[in-house]
Amino acid sequence: MSEGTPGQVGASGGGRDTIVALASGHPPAGVAVIRVSGPSTGSAIARVVRTVPTARRVSFRAIRDPDTGEVIDRGIVFLMPGPGTFTGEDTAEIQVHGSRAVVQKILAVLASLPGCRLAEAGEFTRRAFENGRLDLTAVEGLADLIAAETDAQRIQALAQADGGLARSALDWRTRILEARALLEAHIDFSDEEDAAGADLSPVDAALGSIAREMAEAISGSRRGERVRDGFQVALMGAPNSGKSSLINALSERDVAIVSDVPGTTRDLLEVHLDLRGEAVVLFDTAGLRDTADSVEQEGIRRAVDRARRADLVLWLDPEGRTPPDHVARLGPPVRLLRTKSDLHPGRAGDGLAVSAVTPGGLDLLIAELVAQASVGARGEPALVTRARQKTCVAAALEAVSAAQRSGLPLEIRADHLRRASEAIGRLVGRTDVEDVLGAIFSRFCIGK
Repeated sequence: MSEGTPGQVGASGGGRDTIVALASGHPPAGVAVIRVSGPSTGSAIARVVRTVPTARRVSFRAIRDPDTGEVIDRGIVFLMPGPGTFTGEDTAEIQVHGSRAVVQKILAVLASLPGCRLAEAGEFTRRAFENGRLDLTAVEGLADLIAAETDAQRIQALAQADGGLARSALDWRTRILEARALLEAHIDFSDEEDAAGADLSPVDAALGSIAREMAEAISGSRRGERVRDGFQVALMGAPNSGKSSLINALSERDVAIVSDVPGTTRDLLEVHLDLRGEAVVLFDTAGLRDTADSVEQEGIRRAVDRARRADLVLWLDPEGRTPPDHVARLGPPVRLLRTKSDLHPGRAGDGLAVSAVTPGGLDLLIAELVAQASVGARGEPALVTRARQKTCVAAALEAVSAAQRSGLPLEIRADHLRRASEAIGRLVGRTDVEDVLGAIFSRFCIGK
């Protein structure tokens, strides 16, 4: 396609708006990237740079207001015709200086052009999904990659964004369809002379292999969730046991109010940390005590509920006393910390001696947290990393397991395999997932 002629640009994605958004960080910044996608991309770019740039070649152009001819800025324009783009539509990117004035003006000009509007949150990625460029598991992996804070999270998210789970799911689906076809062929020819003794052992072997692989994926989901969500640590103890001071020391900033007044912490305070490459989430909770204050009672209830769902509970006590029975019975492992050790350096007692103002015990505690967070989080990235994915794979496994029952009529076994295929379809987003799409895409930023 030569410069100044639209060629094939504008041919894809007919019948829908062209969307515009800032795809880079909020200004001010050194460079801002503005993304355009949709059927009017070529004509919109031509309006602001006066000619259509050569496709897939970088051009340096003056970006103008088409109504006044005023130069807004000068920058790089890159035009990509669909369907070989991220969204599957005609797409363009404009790189300009990242000032608020420049970005706001260009966005306003582009959004005012015929057929163009500002994008909604996650709309570029949703179009990629709707146009078959991404399946739903890759979309979820992309969301996790954008949110990744540690190297382990990055590796796992990238594996899923690159289609790790999707490849396994589609392989399962292909093999399930082959097994179902064999069963249905036997049903169709059940009156033939040689059909009665048909060998169904290939079906049984295939289903057994699929079931084992699905079970392994489900068993690794806890590891995947831990990497994705972080190692969950609840800090518990009586009021003034040093929870807020400890969370401030571990996070190296003042995130919690420290006071001698009992009951200062009444709600959960959540802090995400990168401890030597491991994602750790700390929860500062309300001090446990008998109280008539209804607000504090609610804080204590929330503290107990959150601790029950944690991977580890740190019980803080300046005297080194063991936690009460109701804390020990919550479920997660409980580690005793003898806090405020700097105030009583010679005091004996159980538990690890830690102080929010001296490093010794704190370094040992960090090493312990890193060691526990890393258990099961290493090795190959987990296939299943979200509750939705786990639910779909579990439903498929249940159906495959039902289809393995040799005593069932062949029609029933085939129907179980149909249900397994539908569950995999939900996993990759090809059937019956409309109710989850809005929730997933709304978590993306506007330019993604």
